[in-house]
This record gives sequence, structure tokens and C-alpha cells, in this order.
Amino acid sequence: MLLQNSTAFFPQLCADIDAAQHSIHLETYIFAADKTGRMVADTLQRAAARGVAVRVLLDGFGSAGLPQHWVTDLRTAGVEVEWFRQKISPFTLRRSRLRRMHRKLAVMDGEVAFVGGINIIDDIAEHGIFSVPRLDYAVRVQGTVAGEIHAAMRRLWSAVSWAKFRERGKRIQRFVFERTKHAAAPEITLLLRDNLRHRRDIERAYLRAITGAQREIIIANAYFLPGRVFRRALVQAARRGVRVVLLLQGRVEYRLQHYATHALYDRLLAAGVEIYEYQASYLHAKVAVVDSQWATVGSSNIDPFSLLLAREANLAVQGAGFAGELRESLQLAIANDAVRIGGEYGKPRNFLNRLIARLSYGVVRLLIGILGRRRGGLS
Repeated sequence: MLLQNSTAFFPQLCADIDAAQHSIHLETYIFAADKTGRMVADTLQRAAARGVAVRVLLDGFGSAGLPQHWVTDLRTAGVEVEWFRQKISPFTLRRSRLRRMHRKLAVMDGEVAFVGGINIIDDIAEHGIFSVPRLDYAVRVQGTVAGEIHAAMRRLWSAVSWAKFRERGKRIQRFVFERTKHAAAPEITLLLRDNLRHRRDIERAYLRAITGAQREIIIANAYFLPGRVFRRALVQAARRGVRVVLLLQGRVEYRLQHYATHALYDRLLAAGVEIYEYQASYLHAKVAVVDSQWATVGSSNIDPFSLLLAREANLAVQGAGFAGELRESLQLAIANDAVRIGGEYGKPRNFLNRLIARLSYGVVRLLIGILGRRRGGLS
């Protein structure tokens, strides 16, 4: 089931948490102390109160603003809360400090799972007199792929627990009855990115789909700053007659990243790639559709943070029904809420704008170089 924006996602998530009978695993990059965070926290506490084993894994950087008393309340109610790299020094650029848990996953009873890019936060942006949610997506799945997601979440929980030298005996006993299903159905594939065996799984899945495309590629990505291999694949697809469409961030959220992305526009446009910038709200989507047959939805941006440093999770779905639904949603967003770069709106940029874009791109390249990474990302 494709869920567009928080307005569809959170009611379904809370309903499935309320229906859980045995266990709940939840991972999120941001857990905010706002109305949405309170709703989800209350739902998790209700589940723990009725005897459901509840585990919540939070990223120490993304959720740094969550007050301690919120965490205490969750634990008092019986919810197990762990942190992925809770402390980070602002004075270091070491890769080990910058690696984050950027996944947004939830599994109930090992049978129902959510994968997507939606954080637990009020994500409504003001646009004139209207309040508009960020454009974002999640997928609700059941069956074997839910079991695979469940297993991946349990592995990360165990790794975090061992790293903190926590006694885990009682926790293991609470979850020993759960079934773990390892093999996903051929139509749905779980794609993980970590710093061990799966460093490039998500990027490779994108590249396979792009290089095999025959008619159309649509990519919507909030933070788009791919490396040379990825850019070359898009350019080559466009040159062999494939329609290549990029839906990117139109509002300035992070200035350095925003203007660095602009440095890529000229070559992509020259190759025939269509570039649109989303204007109705902030874009937070990390999705793609190829030939109306293959689609991916998840947490992974196409930028150095996601492709080099963060733990990410995407689903790849092979099927005309799901891919067609996502394509229709993206086409509506492009037609109604985006402007095309290079058309009437995207007149040739002046020298100053080009200079800012090039300088921003150079700074990002320098930062990646400092991290000592010579491959992938911006290589």
C-alpha cells in the first residue's frame, strides 16, 4: 500500500500499532516533541501497557531534540528505547562520528511493516495562507518482506545493544517466539545500506534500473547530489531516447546542498533531462519509477550523506500496479506544484548564481575529501 504524506501515513501507522498483539519495532531518524510525536508516543505506550513488547531505536543526531522526560515516560510505560550513536561532537569530521541511522521503519508482530522517508514530526509547511505537508511517501507491506524487514531491525538493535555493553538476556527472551522470514517475494526487495556488506546496494539498484530503462525514468529526491557514475547513467539514458525526469527541492532548506545541486543542472539539461522544482511545500520524497514497472520508496537520498555515511532502507517493487500508482502521484505533483527549469521559469542564470552554485559544489566536494572517501558519492 502506497501512503502519500503524513496525512495518510500516521493514521495507518497508529492503527497498526494499536492492533499489534506481540511486538513492535520502530526506527526513526527524527522523533520530535510535537503533536505528531505525542500521538505516536501515546500509541506506543498503550501497546506496552497491554503487554506488547515495544522497541524504539532513535538516531542520536536526528532525535537530539527529544526531551529526556519523553524518553523516561516511554521507558516507564515499558517501551525499550535505544540510541544509535547518541553523542556527536561538533568539532570532529571523523566518519565514525558522522555515520547516522537514517532509516524510517516499523514492524508489528513481524507481519506488517512500513518503509519510507517520513520522520515522526509535524511536517506541515506554511505556503501563503495554506498549510501544506511535505511531499513524502511510505509503503505498508505484509508477508515475507515484512519478516525480512523485521529481521534487519532486530540485527541492528542487537548490534547497538552489544556496542553499549547492555545485558540482553531478558530482551531476547521477550522476542524469542517471533518468526523470522528471510526471503522476500520476487516482486518486493528490501534494500539496505550499511557500512559493512551493503554499502552500495541501494545505489546499485538505482543504476540497474536506470541502465535498463527503455521509455521513462522519474526520480523525486529531496537532496540530490549524485556522483559521476550516477549522473553519467542518467545522461546516457536521456541520450538513447529515454525520458528522464527529476523532481527536486524547490525551496531552500539547506543552502549549501541546495546550491550545490544547481551546479549539476547545465550538463543534465544539455543531455535532455527534464528538471522540475517542487514549490507547494518542502520536498522530502526519496522515490523513483522506471518504465511504469519498477519503483523504489524509502529513506535514501541520492547524496553523499545517504550513499556514503547513513544506514538507509528502501523497498524496490516490481509491478505495474504499484509503479503506476506512484507514477500518477508524481505526475500530479509535477503538473500542479512544480516548475520546469529551463522553461519560462528557469531562464538562464546570471554569473553570480552560477558562481554560487560552483562554489557550493566545491565546498561539498572538499568536505567529502576531508572524510577520506575517494569512491562513490561525489567521486
